Amino acid sequence: MPPRRAVTGRSQEPRQRFAEELRLLRMKKGVSLRELGEALGWDPSLFGKMEGGQTIGSPEVVEALEVYYETPPGLLIAMWEMALGDTSQFKERYRQYMTLEVEAAGIQWYSPSIVPGLLQTKAYARRLLLLGGLAPGEKLDQQVEARAARGDILSQEYGPQFRAILDEAVLRRTLLDTEEWREQLQHLCTVAQLPNVNIQVLPFTAGLRELPNTDIALLRLPEGRTAAWVETGYDGQLVADIAEVERLQFRYDRLRDHALSPRESIEFIQRLLEEIPCPSTESN
Repeated sequence: MPPRRAVTGRSQEPRQRFAEELRLLRMKKGVSLRELGEALGWDPSLFGKMEGGQTIGSPEVVEALEVYYETPPGLLIAMWEMALGDTSQFKERYRQYMTLEVEAAGIQWYSPSIVPGLLQTKAYARRLLLLGGLAPGEKLDQQVEARAARGDILSQEYGPQFRAILDEAVLRRTLLDTEEWREQLQHLCTVAQLPNVNIQVLPFTAGLRELPNTDIALLRLPEGRTAAWVETGYDGQLVADIAEVERLQFRYDRLRDHALSPRESIEFIQRLLEEIPCPSTESN
C-alpha cells in the first residue's frame, strides 16, 4: 500500500480542491484525458469536466480513479463527499435547466425510479420534497406549487412535444397513501391524452437497459440545437456538447426501442389502477 500523503490541491473550497487534486494526479501519472478514458472505460470529457470543476462525477468513477492512481484508500472518496456538500453550482445549473425547459419545443425524458417533475401531482411532489429534507411549512408549500406550475406547460396551447419513458419501477414504487397514489396514476393517464404528450413504460421484461440509474431530459430548443439535463442521486449537469448529446440521444432511442407503445403503456397503468384497493375494501 502506498504511503498516505497530504492532499496537494491548494484551494480551500471543497469542489475546486477536489478538481485540482484530480488534475495533479493525472499530471503525475503522465497520461492524457483520452488515455485516462480508455483505461477506465468512461468518456474522456467526463474527466475533463471533473478536473474543471464542472461536475464531481459518481462514486463509481471516483473509486475507479482511486485504484488507477493508487491513492490511499478512501482519500478521493472523502474529498468527493466534501465536494458533494457544496451544492451552489448544482443549484445554478438546475435554474439554467428550468429556463431551457420552458423554452424547449420538445422534451424527451427517461426516469428509472421516480415520476418526472412535469408529471407529478402535488401529493407526489410533496412527498419527494419531504424526503429531500424540506420541513413542513411555507417553503415546502411554495416548492410544491412551483413544481405543479411547471407541469402546466404541457397543457398550454403551444406546449412542447413531450415524451416520457418510465421504468416499470417508477410505477411499482407506490405512495403509502393509496388515494394519493391513485391520483398520481390517474394523472398520468389524463396527461397522456394530450395531443403533444406520449408516455411509455419500459417493462421489467426488457431486462437491464441503458441509463439504469440516471434521469435524463433531452431538450430540443427553438434554434434547432439540443441540450440534455442528466441527473443522478448525487449531482446534475447540463450537457451541451454536440457529441455527448448525440450519445445520450442514441441511448434514449435504444430505451424507446424496448418500451411498450404509448397505447400499451396506458393500458398497463390502467391495470395498476384497477389493482389499487377501493376505500370500501380497505375499511373491511
